[in-house]
Amino acid sequence: MDSETPQSQTIDDGAPSAITQYEKALAELEQIVARLEQGDQSLEQSLKDYERGIHLERQCQQALDEAEQRINALNASPEEEDAAAGNSNGLF
Repeated sequence: MDSETPQSQTIDDGAPSAITQYEKALAELEQIVARLEQGDQSLEQSLKDYERGIHLERQCQQALDEAEQRINALNASPEEEDAAAGNSNGLF
């Protein structure tokens, strides 16, 4: 599944596929949690699911962090945007 995730597509880019990938990862993570909570699996399968769950959780957290940065940038005042840009236009 990792090979399906193009590195250039992120939430920052507003790429619909990045958002779709987040939703798929979250759905898979929810399924893993449900299986682990049932407790019907072997220890080996539980460990595999746990490892996959950790990977998916990190993937989802990264997507959420990127989305938060994007929202913060959209909500930033013009003064904050200038400060973040470091007044790189050379006027000050």
